Amino acid sequence: MRCGACCPEQFAIVGVARSEESDDEFRERMKHAVQEFGRDEFNQEVWDWLAEGMRFVATDFADDGGQDRLVATLNELDQTRGTAGNRVYYLAVPPDAVPVLVHALGKRRSTDGWTRVVVEKPFGRDLTSAQKLNAELLRHFDEDEIFRIDHYLGKETVQNLLALRFANGIFEPIWNRQFVDHIQITVAETLGIEGRAAFYEQAGAIRDVFQNHLLQLVALTAMEPPIDFTAESVRNEKVKVLRALHTPGPKHVVRGQYGRGYIEGEEVPGYREEPGVDPNSLTETYVAAKLYVDNWRWADTPIYIPRGQAARPAGDDDRDRVPAGSASAVRAGRLGRPETERARRSHPARRGRVARVRGQGSGSGDHAAHRPHGLPLRRRPSARGSLRPTSG
Repeated sequence: MRCGACCPEQFAIVGVARSEESDDEFRERMKHAVQEFGRDEFNQEVWDWLAEGMRFVATDFADDGGQDRLVATLNELDQTRGTAGNRVYYLAVPPDAVPVLVHALGKRRSTDGWTRVVVEKPFGRDLTSAQKLNAELLRHFDEDEIFRIDHYLGKETVQNLLALRFANGIFEPIWNRQFVDHIQITVAETLGIEGRAAFYEQAGAIRDVFQNHLLQLVALTAMEPPIDFTAESVRNEKVKVLRALHTPGPKHVVRGQYGRGYIEGEEVPGYREEPGVDPNSLTETYVAAKLYVDNWRWADTPIYIPRGQAARPAGDDDRDRVPAGSASAVRAGRLGRPETERARRSHPARRGRVARVRGQGSGSGDHAAHRPHGLPLRRRPSARGSLRPTSG
């Protein structure tokens, strides 16, 4: 019995990382992962067949010798596993390592078989670096060989959003501004950075989650029905949403850090106390924003996005010591929906034109009293101690 149901007969896996590890150690680590997280019952016979085609290459990203060892390993697998030069390179690495790897792989790419390059988010650090990375990819690979992915879209609940909208005759007719008062998209966590200080100090919540996972959810929520469900058609509708999205100003964004508190009765540190974090760090672990999409479906409907670790929960004997500025203060913060906002929708969009009737910045309604369903979650976002503003 083999895993032909999920893998072809000519199949192999090569792990590549900086850490030193033997082939057998790599196989054992992967076996434990499959046993812990696999959806199907573990089958030793299937695993033995798969493990025969598993290798590990330890190398630094810029090490030419390591890249040559990788190519030699792949060529060996072509002979022993019949992979015939076919390659799928999956790059789940820091943004600054991607251009180096793409250049090395491009120089050494096989002339046999087909090649696919999968680049997982984040795609560059900013617009300029993303454009340079795109140019480097296209220098070595054709567009139909490149896959820029956000792994968050593989979550079943995210994929179900399309089915909820477009395969449901009840929801889609009322999925618009005439029936929906506001939208809240929440990604809340109770975990800290879990040893990822080197990465998180460079990224923060905005780069780590907001500008990819959360904007993808905004696009899936606000997009028009695509003409079909091919990747290109869905992408085109999502791009229209992003182009219609207003860039939020300072009055529509809140950033903060989680502080010291308790999780399941155990005291846990604040962000600035985590190993490897600058004690004076201004990197945000929490971000909330109020967004608007100017298309006919959602014009003038606010989209609230709270995300991240805002405050650790206090213990039963510590409830009174959660200071002002915690998640409860965010509830009453400046992103709350003004009482008069719905009333100000006096000119609905018609004949393809979007009526711009809302206040922006310091305009009308931004300082009005907030209703209970404003930004804030109906519960504390990730319930971490005090929320420390990261900017003045």
